[in-house]
Amino acid sequence: QVQVVESGGGLVQPGGSLRLSCAASGSTFGIHRMSWYRQAPGKQRELVAAITVLGSTDYADSVKGRFTISRDNARNTVFLQMNSLRPDDTAVYYCKVESARPYWGPGTQVTVSS
Repeated sequence: QVQVVESGGGLVQPGGSLRLSCAASGSTFGIHRMSWYRQAPGKQRELVAAITVLGSTDYADSVKGRFTISRDNARNTVFLQMNSLRPDDTAVYYCKVESARPYWGPGTQVTVSS
């Protein structure tokens, strides 16, 4: 089993920044990919950014140039630096950890509003 916990969400004004963190613990051997997803009210959960253990990254078009995903393999932690935030970035952000099977965290709320 892998336990996944996100942190760093909150309320920020448009144009502001936030940094999300996701820590995996437990049976972490074999984790090969960590990702951030988000789900806004009334919408489907969507991929925001992903990073493999080798550092290969993937981003949703809507966040390219604004968000950066990074990873500390030694601590099984992934970060999402979010800059130039917009109201449509408002959502619950979830961390997904992939090893033998996927594991999800409970999510952290990000609200972008003036």
